[in-house]
Amino acid sequence: MANGTIAFDTLQTSGQITGTAKSVDTDYVVNGSNKAWGYLDGTGTVAILNSLNVSSPTDVSAGVYEFNFTNNFENINFCWAGICGSQAGTAANMSTPGAANTTSKVTCKNWVYNTALVDRDTNNVIVNGDIA
Repeated sequence: MANGTIAFDTLQTSGQITGTAKSVDTDYVVNGSNKAWGYLDGTGTVAILNSLNVSSPTDVSAGVYEFNFTNNFENINFCWAGICGSQAGTAANMSTPGAANTTSKVTCKNWVYNTALVDRDTNNVIVNGDIA
């Protein structure tokens, strides 16, 4: 069996999607969309609740989580952002990098404003870059 090539510049739906966006330029899919994102519950047994290109989470320590990628990135020069939820009666929360990027994962640290690392039930990360 011979393998072939399919070349196209635009993806278009068959009308099953409602709204105004019925097509997308393939350059956007390759260069402009998130290549990974994950939403995990960081309390109790850490579990991915929804994701794209995130295979599993690792609970490193209190308030520190690794998002492991299903498909590695081409190099460590990708951009990511994370956010964690707050709980009633606590100060604002933020996520910061927990370690240097690797091609296979990102590490997030969740903080109660300038005080301590904390586990939260809502932890999100998005990653933009090139998949290997």
